[in-house]
Amino acid sequence: MATRLIIKTKDLTQIYGMGDARVAALDGVSISVHEGEFVAIMGPSGSGKSTLMNILGCLSRPTSGAYFLDDEDVSGLDKVELAGIRNKKIGYIFQSYNLLSRTTALDNVVLPLQYDRLTERTTEERKKVAMKVLEMVGLADRVEHQPQELSGGQQQRVAIARALVNSPVLIMADEPTGNLDSKSGAEIMQLLHDLHNQGATIVMVTHSTEIASHTERTIHLLDGKIDKIIGNGKKAKQ
Repeated sequence: MATRLIIKTKDLTQIYGMGDARVAALDGVSISVHEGEFVAIMGPSGSGKSTLMNILGCLSRPTSGAYFLDDEDVSGLDKVELAGIRNKKIGYIFQSYNLLSRTTALDNVVLPLQYDRLTERTTEERKKVAMKVLEMVGLADRVEHQPQELSGGQQQRVAIARALVNSPVLIMADEPTGNLDSKSGAEIMQLLHDLHNQGATIVMVTHSTEIASHTERTIHLLDGKIDKIIGNGKKAKQ
């Protein structure tokens, strides 16, 4: 039985500049990502992968074309509406973790719940939800530690917990192992595999062919267009 589409884009275009200075960062990109897929996006500098990531993550709008996220057309939403979609439907994992300093791991993970205006929770209920996710990523004994007291791998686990806490339909991972040593990077990739095997839909931008090979397929961009899509032979465990 076919799973639902989480991402569907049609002829996405992003133009910067005017006149002779016009540059098409994206030039007619159409992709689909189904629920439960693990997909990598790759491309050289200037290929458009960061621009595509920003649009898929509802951080910016395309110049033209359509983007349906979980069957909702978000192409023309304004900044406030996009912010609401991001908090409700998307979990972010960044290369540099983007944790609040001088703030505990628990409070970093609680933060997205505080911006959720649709679900009424007490402070204690929010902390309980955050604790459960921190336990899931193996940090039950680090919840009161601040970022400077954690290793890079542990900080990325906090960031993953923060991405998961609102039960998003899509996880966006931007170079999630880029700041980590090989051992910590392997542990984070295993955690992403575990999430994928539990049904998470993950789109990951990476420069690394080795990291991309962990996914089910890789979308290669070149000069703002899709150059090729390669299946990696990986499947979520049933």
